[in-house]
Parts: sequence; C-alpha cells; structure tokens
Amino acid sequence: MDAVPKRVLKYLTEVEEAAEDVLTTRQQIVDLDTKRNGNREALNALKNEMSDSEKVKVCLGNMFIKFPKSKTREMIQKDQEQLDKEINNLRTGLKAKVNRLNEIQGKPQLRGYNLSPLSTEEIRAVNSLLKRC
Repeated sequence: MDAVPKRVLKYLTEVEEAAEDVLTTRQQIVDLDTKRNGNREALNALKNEMSDSEKVKVCLGNMFIKFPKSKTREMIQKDQEQLDKEINNLRTGLKAKVNRLNEIQGKPQLRGYNLSPLSTEEIRAVNSLLKRC
C-alpha cells in the first residue's frame, strides 16, 4: 500500500514540473514580446518624430546617454533581431514542452503539421523560380 501513494506523488510531481515549465516559457515569451513592442514603438518614434541630425537620449541601465539617431536606430534593430530569435526559439521549445506535458497526463499530442513559415531566403528562391517559369 505504501507504493501506490509514492507513485501518485511522483506522477503529480512530474505533471506539476512539466506544467510549471510550460507556464514559465509562456511568460518569457510574453515578456520578450512586450520588450519587442516597446522597441518597435521607439523605432517608429525615431523615424517619424525627430530630424536625423538630432541626438537622442538612450537609457542604458540606470543612466541616460546621448547617442546619434542613426546609431540608436542600429542598436534597437539589432536588439529586435535578437529578441525575434529568442522568441522563435522559445516557441519551438514550447511545442515540445506542451507535448511532453500531454504525454505525461495521458492526453493525445497536439494535432497539426508542425509547419513553420518560409524564411526570407526561401521566399526569394521560390520567387526567382516562379519568375523563370
């Protein structure tokens, strides 16, 4: 009789850990997406509201530093690219984590084709092939 409660406790612990892992990953995606939206707003403000010759104040850590507008735009765009990569990596990992949670719970895996969008290079290759035809 002592083995049954231990198995149940082990099962519940595994489910709880897998569910916590899924929720943590989702929260990370939300946090990174919020930062990405803030960067997008900053890029739009730099593009629309200021002249190119002006310097802008950028918050780095706990201080503000004046940078040229072009340098600031480059920094934000690099940050955007890094955030996009991180979000995509988290999203692909999230699918595996959700499938693992469903497997532990005895539920069927998520249905779908596990499709991913074409990259810009792939789109260019397809377009060049279509132009040849």
